[in-house]
Amino acid sequence: MKLDNNNHSVFCLYYHLVLVVKYRRNVFTSEISTYAKEIFIRISKSYNIFLEEWNYDSDHVHIMFKAHPNSELSKFINAYKSASSRLIKRDFPEVRQKLWKEMFWSRSFCLLTTGEAPIDIIRRYIESQGK
Repeated sequence: MKLDNNNHSVFCLYYHLVLVVKYRRNVFTSEISTYAKEIFIRISKSYNIFLEEWNYDSDHVHIMFKAHPNSELSKFINAYKSASSRLIKRDFPEVRQKLWKEMFWSRSFCLLTTGEAPIDIIRRYIESQGK
């Protein structure tokens, strides 16, 4: 396992983020997905977040990213959703026909931690310590 580090810590923080389009409207195309991905990369730099994988379906995106311990994930996700919503609606006017209000994304999101080892292995490792 490759670990990242900074001055005071060693870490390996991977996350799986799922963002859903408001009302689950089918608005994503290859072009819109590429545009949304570029916005993600641009904004993520300010939060010590690094894109690992990106994929989309017509009504949602799956994103795997790495983060530093000091990354403020909820602030980043809100900043990304706000900026991408505004820019996608500005640069792809056809989206407005499917989404009649200002929001592009659903208010909710799914954020999962991921890692190299399954939870059961980590649990057994911790239980075996100090014996």
